[in-house]
Amino acid sequence: MSSSPPTPLAGHVIAGSDAPEKPQLRVGFIALTDCAPLVIAVARGYDRKYGLEIVLQRQPSWAAVRDRLLSGDLDASHALYGLGYGIQLGLGGPQRDMAMLMSLNQGGQAITLSRALASRARNGAALARHIHGSPERPTFAHTFPTGSHAMLLYYWLAAHGIHPLHDVRSTVIPPPQMAEALRRGDVDGYCVGEPWNALAQSEGQGITVALTSEVWPNHPEKVLACTRDFADRHPNTARALIMALLEACRYLDVPAHREEAASWLALPDFVDAPRDVIASRLLPEKAADGSAPGIRFFADGEANFPYLSDGMWMATQYRRWGMLREDPDYLGIAQSINRLDLYREAAAQLGVPVPVSTMRSSRLIDGRIWDGSHAAGYARGFDIQA
Repeated sequence: MSSSPPTPLAGHVIAGSDAPEKPQLRVGFIALTDCAPLVIAVARGYDRKYGLEIVLQRQPSWAAVRDRLLSGDLDASHALYGLGYGIQLGLGGPQRDMAMLMSLNQGGQAITLSRALASRARNGAALARHIHGSPERPTFAHTFPTGSHAMLLYYWLAAHGIHPLHDVRSTVIPPPQMAEALRRGDVDGYCVGEPWNALAQSEGQGITVALTSEVWPNHPEKVLACTRDFADRHPNTARALIMALLEACRYLDVPAHREEAASWLALPDFVDAPRDVIASRLLPEKAADGSAPGIRFFADGEANFPYLSDGMWMATQYRRWGMLREDPDYLGIAQSINRLDLYREAAAQLGVPVPVSTMRSSRLIDGRIWDGSHAAGYARGFDIQA
């Protein structure tokens, strides 16, 4: 498949007072299946439809995404949901006001164990028995300290009675290096986005034992992030970028289009992994191993709305695990970061439905309900915490 994009789609280009203040954008991404909206936006010409030229720049790690957003080397990026929240709260690095323009997807991540560990524990309950009955502590990797992989991995472990800060060791590894780290024996398991779980399993190095959608159905995952300063100085650009990516997300809801996306993602400039491995957990139907990918890119806009309660949940977990010593203003932080104003304006232009409520209710793996209410009590209400 050629790596050059097709002819731009027909359609109006935003002009006049609504024209993008900065038409050429450097947009970062990590080699993951869920960068698909960005790849498709460029491949299908949705960026040019709205007066933009997205220049995609692959990044080696989430730390690099953070650093290049803050330095201005990137205008915006595919990012972990919790990356912007961590920066806003000054966790593990410099504090900077951030903006989350939209959600790019929900779900689509997994937890994989080495074959050696999976031979003793093929699920969370068995893993707990093994860990509590052994003097050794296995090492688990995630991708960024404040990211969704870390928080969902910790939640899954704790839901099975495993303390993620005491009973196991943890380390940070960039997503594309996960399968290799498992092969070398550097880690015993990890939580990461696809295709790096599917790749380890296809190579016989690991076994996927849980999908993150089992931890939290339709959980928030990757977002379109930038600094608040960029969004405030370039509101037309931000709206146009949201519109281009909403079109890409809507396109990805069609199964045949995901087949096309798998071929694009396999190219060396993007994910650079076997096309069949990518497709095995990108397509809506169950994979050959019986797992369902659980990834949503659009769902009539539901997967893209930047719910305040999603960001607030991340902050409750930072409090739970001792990354925050005091309760922040959970709602105020989410209102500051999640740019509902820009998202609603962009969605209205495209006729994409917008939920009435900025909160949503979910039941997680331990039976607890999270709906954005009583955040401080929720954060302190777990039996296992720091």
